[in-house]
Amino acid sequence: MTNHSQEPGLHDRSSGNAPDLLSQVLTMIRLRGERVYTAALRGSWGLVFQPGAAHFHLVEQGTLWLRRGGETIKVQAGDMVLLPHGSGHAICDDPATPARADASLAGFSVGEEGATTRIIGGEFHFEGAALAAVMTALPAVVHIPSEGGQAPDWLNAITHFLLKESQAMEPGSALMISRLIDLLVIRTLRTWAARQSRPVSWLGGLTEERIGRVLGAIHADPYRQWTVAGLASIAAMSRSIFAERFSSRVGEAPLQYVKRWRLTLAADMLASGTLRVKQAAERSGYGSEAAFSRAFKSQFGYAPSTLRTRSEAEKPTTVFS
Repeated sequence: MTNHSQEPGLHDRSSGNAPDLLSQVLTMIRLRGERVYTAALRGSWGLVFQPGAAHFHLVEQGTLWLRRGGETIKVQAGDMVLLPHGSGHAICDDPATPARADASLAGFSVGEEGATTRIIGGEFHFEGAALAAVMTALPAVVHIPSEGGQAPDWLNAITHFLLKESQAMEPGSALMISRLIDLLVIRTLRTWAARQSRPVSWLGGLTEERIGRVLGAIHADPYRQWTVAGLASIAAMSRSIFAERFSSRVGEAPLQYVKRWRLTLAADMLASGTLRVKQAAERSGYGSEAAFSRAFKSQFGYAPSTLRTRSEAEKPTTVFS
């Protein structure tokens, strides 16, 4: 899918690498849409969303308050909130209203009197072993404010088709819903990223031209024998200034970022069955499978063989008759 529009603040005016970098990172995000629902909520109400699935809520009319842990956010008509980490949360008419009802129905209506809050919501699960490296840059709640009380045109368009598919449930609707949620989430993350002034992560590098140029070079050739001096020359900085600037904007040292990105790519290829563990170790620059496994487990929390075994188990079986 190609989109020729650019979000402000994400483009590298000298090289054009930043948009490609953002696309490459977002490509690592794969998700499975579970359900889409609408809700008409009146009077005093509070709904609980259990931990597990990621969620989005678009407020069509009225106002709601979102609670997650000790954080409370006011969400008004036209606003969109995305909770990518699958943490439990609650929505209610007022910060003081207790949330007791379990929001597990496909569509629901609460109350008969009072001001009405209408929402479109959905839940989904992220897939892909490389997800952790991408998700660390995202907050628990991604809030996209309205534009003059109205949802952005792109959001209205996507949710329009989401509702049509969820209500009709014709052949192929489940796949369409999943793909549309995929589009909605990626577009939401792109919009959110464009509005961040100084995030500390790979997103932080996109907002600074010379660091963005270096990130683009790393992603374009991740298996090159990079050195700090070589990366500094791409940024047109001295070695020491570059190392300090990169670490402050991205949140880790340049060569540590290279190492982590290689492991991220390895995880994705192991999960897809493209590589075996030994091949992934060699490609990632490790002298032995054992060293690769230790580094992999340190980053992801499990052994690379786990992904390879899962990939083999999920391969379809072809039966000839």
